[in-house]
Amino acid sequence: LDGMAQAELVRSGQVSPLELVEAAIKRIEKMNPIVNAVVHKNFDAARDAAREGETGPLANGPFRGVPYLIKDLSDVAGLPTSFGSELFANNIANADNGSVIRAKRAGLIILGKTNTPEFGFTSTTEPNLTGAARNPWNAAYQTGGSSGGAAAAVASGMVPFAHASDGGGSIR
Repeated sequence: LDGMAQAELVRSGQVSPLELVEAAIKRIEKMNPIVNAVVHKNFDAARDAAREGETGPLANGPFRGVPYLIKDLSDVAGLPTSFGSELFANNIANADNGSVIRAKRAGLIILGKTNTPEFGFTSTTEPNLTGAARNPWNAAYQTGGSSGGAAAAVASGMVPFAHASDGGGSIR
């Protein structure tokens, strides 16, 4: 289901945020060894946010309870922001950046971070730090653009949509 349909299931009480999160984690665990889309996992915190959201603090935005992934060029407090670079392999974010704050306000639950080329500069997602993101339809091919991890995650069905950014046309 797409993000709108998943959010509607939560709104109508047909599923809980935790059920959506657990299903997405299972899909990530199954597909990520093939496509290498998710490079930093946030599963425990996502489960906690989903559990809390069943009774309280999860934002009541349009995507309340929907699983989501953030590109590894954006800061998520407490998670690595490596920019796909060995230089920043141990860099841990102190705070959420603006796109992450807005995603959380929309009710999205962040399961982790997606693969990106070093600093988002090259046209394929194959950083030395985390290895190449692979096309889920043919793992012999790498993904294009700086949001290649996000594209592989969505195309393989891990999450209904994921954070991406566009400096040179890769998501257009």
